[in-house]
Amino acid sequence: MSRPHHRPTQKSAAFFEAVEGGTDPAIVTEAAERAAALLVRGARESEDDAVADRLLHLADTEGIEAIAEVWSGAPADTLAGCLWRLYLLRQWVHADPVRVSRAFEEGRARVQVARVVAGVADPPGPDQLRAMVDEVLRGIATGDFADLLFRASAFARVVAAGHASGEASHDEVSRMLATAEQLEAAGHLELAGRLG
Repeated sequence: MSRPHHRPTQKSAAFFEAVEGGTDPAIVTEAAERAAALLVRGARESEDDAVADRLLHLADTEGIEAIAEVWSGAPADTLAGCLWRLYLLRQWVHADPVRVSRAFEEGRARVQVARVVAGVADPPGPDQLRAMVDEVLRGIATGDFADLLFRASAFARVVAAGHASGEASHDEVSRMLATAEQLEAAGHLELAGRLG
């Protein structure tokens, strides 16, 4: 049975205005990158000594969920993507410092060069690891951002090597190694002046 062809109904502007939708992903991405640029680039230009401390505690005051909503989808080779990985690394260390310190202790025997770059006190207990990861994040405002990325990458690589000894799942080790590689690649982009 054949049906006669019907012309599509023309929609008015009011129809499209009435359709509810989410926030435009392009606007979210742009806002995430602007916020990241202000945090990373603007923090160094600030004369306020408390900026580094406020940056450090951003996830504590705003919640890691709020940060995730803005930055978690950002590519690893952007400032927003780097900040997401750095705050996630800090959150992970603070959430389980005993387990992380065991993994770091195990991994540092396997990854000698990264151990030096990571800059953790010896012996690397839970308090020392929390202090190290906090110091890395304070570097957003006070240090060289490429160095900060390399230190965080080295730390993640050492912990991944320690986790590979059997305490963590294959997926956990893979995610930690991927984070280390992404942070290292971003550090090279920052050195070359190509990190957004």
